[in-house]
Amino acid sequence: MSAEQPDWTPTPQAVERARITDFARFAARRAGRDLSGDYHALWAWSVEDVNGFWAAVWDYFGLPERPAGPALAAEALPGSVWFPGATLNYAAEVFRGRTGTDTAVITVTEDAGPVAITWDELRRQVASLAQALTEIGVREGDRVVGYLPNGAQAVVAFLATAALGSTWAVCGQDYTAAAAEARFAQLRPTVLIAATGCRHGGKHIDRSADVQALRQALPTLSATIAVGDATRMAPDALPWSALTERDAELAPVPVPFDHPLWVVFSSGTTGRPKGIVHGHGGVVLEQLKNLGLHLGLRAGDRLLWHTTPSWMMWNVLVSGLLLGATAVCYESSPTYPGTDALWRLAARLEVNVLGTSPGYLAACRKAGVRLADHHPASLERLGVTGSAFPADLQHWVAGELGPRTQVMCTSGGTDVVTAFLGAAPTTPVRAGELSAPCLGVAVEAFGPDGKPVRGEVGELVVLRPMPSMPLYFWDDPDGSRYRGAYFDAYPGVWRHGDWITITGHGSVIMHGRSDATLNRHGIRMGSGDIYGPVERLEEIAEALVVGVEQDGGGYWMPLFVTTADGTGLDDVLREKIRDAIRHGASPRHVPDEIIQAPGIPHTRTGKKLEVPVKRLLRGDPPHTVADPGGVDRPELIDWYAHIGAVHRTRDGTAAASVSPRSPNG
Repeated sequence: MSAEQPDWTPTPQAVERARITDFARFAARRAGRDLSGDYHALWAWSVEDVNGFWAAVWDYFGLPERPAGPALAAEALPGSVWFPGATLNYAAEVFRGRTGTDTAVITVTEDAGPVAITWDELRRQVASLAQALTEIGVREGDRVVGYLPNGAQAVVAFLATAALGSTWAVCGQDYTAAAAEARFAQLRPTVLIAATGCRHGGKHIDRSADVQALRQALPTLSATIAVGDATRMAPDALPWSALTERDAELAPVPVPFDHPLWVVFSSGTTGRPKGIVHGHGGVVLEQLKNLGLHLGLRAGDRLLWHTTPSWMMWNVLVSGLLLGATAVCYESSPTYPGTDALWRLAARLEVNVLGTSPGYLAACRKAGVRLADHHPASLERLGVTGSAFPADLQHWVAGELGPRTQVMCTSGGTDVVTAFLGAAPTTPVRAGELSAPCLGVAVEAFGPDGKPVRGEVGELVVLRPMPSMPLYFWDDPDGSRYRGAYFDAYPGVWRHGDWITITGHGSVIMHGRSDATLNRHGIRMGSGDIYGPVERLEEIAEALVVGVEQDGGGYWMPLFVTTADGTGLDDVLREKIRDAIRHGASPRHVPDEIIQAPGIPHTRTGKKLEVPVKRLLRGDPPHTVADPGGVDRPELIDWYAHIGAVHRTRDGTAAASVSPRSPNG
């Protein structure tokens, strides 16, 4: 569902002062063509002249002198080679030209803060910890892992690791020890940096026992560094304060462009979490482009993206430092002590760019929060990602915020730790649409024949390399897992697994995951087209729909809903839901059954588990479907498995009329 007229259009003055406009002029002088008047012209050049575009990004943002030769020395998917012979270091680029008492990082928790760290203090702490890690025995290529909440300590630990040329990985403390072990054990780390606990929703969460269990599960550790009371963690744990109090010289190690910077992990809901390895150069380039041109961040701006270190948006938040922006670190509940808590924080700290999820915005609307009452005068852009953003919700947000704040919906992935699709300060915004493909991302929609289509649903594919595509997957020596994840469907083309429509005016409509495609009687449908009208109903808190192929050619498409405030699901409400789907999507989108569920399971980063639920309903053993540590409510796995069993054995009895087991078994 999309709007014909934009909800937001940049003024000529805003276009003129936008950084992306300045970049377009810079690129136009080099390319010898007019790129300044139209975003889509700039995008077309960025994917046609890949070498020219990425070399321009390198030079525009003042990275170290690069070797002569093409930016993309070998174009292959997978297997591209970028900037051969170039050396740099992510940490060095963060601190390039950054000194003084301007604020670099602000940490806020539910019971403390804000606590600000200046650029000078950040540099000193990073240098001190880097020296301590060296003394422990950490060397270039070793892995340092963090089990930490989103705060300044996680930022310092990451930058110190990067400065040494070592490789970083982190899990937030929303993960249990078992979930963190499933990720960290693959890496065989040298050092664990862990906090004793965190706060969320008004409660202190003690993670001391989890840290002890994690230490025992990681036999390669040489040391554990304790953030908090080290005596509660282990007798031999090294206190964070002692390792970050020294004065030392920061000397980041120059490393090759594709030297491993960090390992980020897939959700683990379809098997063992995949360790996705990104390189220093690719991340630096991509984040300068993403944050500098698309989000328009400049030195001194304040960026607050509500996230946990377990989610790629933490990596994006920290990368704001590359532009000289202030990273505002807040992991606690966005709705504590009230639903408007995140807005109050953004106003208090005079945030310039705020990032959140459609789920949080929907909660604000249902709670009657008036965004206009909390709208920071400083707020230029609101970033929204993580799940589908219904058009009517976007209309409401845009109406509340007014024309001075651009609502920017983005879609990307942990796989490339950036966005494929999004907006820019110079693009109009239409509710229900993503404004455009991002610069340097050769997005197409492939139809059933593997050819590009316009104005109809197709597979989201990327035709040319991006510098932040994974170097490889961890523990995948022959590359088979990596190739199987993205390149099996269309050799030489990245298939991301989303259904999209590219419109006639160049914007993109998202329809949901293609690997969870609804395919009823040969007609493909996106789950997002159903969620929009259903979740607009005041009686519905959330919904999940899947399609299950059956023996003999049958097809079962149930819709699971959770109701607001415990409202019962009766025939009247079921018919109201069906009617909303008929009019909001189409009659063919109406499900076979509507079933009240005790909850909708998500990944730890908030994405609905459509594929795992489909497999559970199909009868796949629960232990093969999802890692409980990667699920926000793992007790729901058995509930959905039971619903599937009931459906497979019944004889014309509706699953909704059966009394299923509680989610606790």
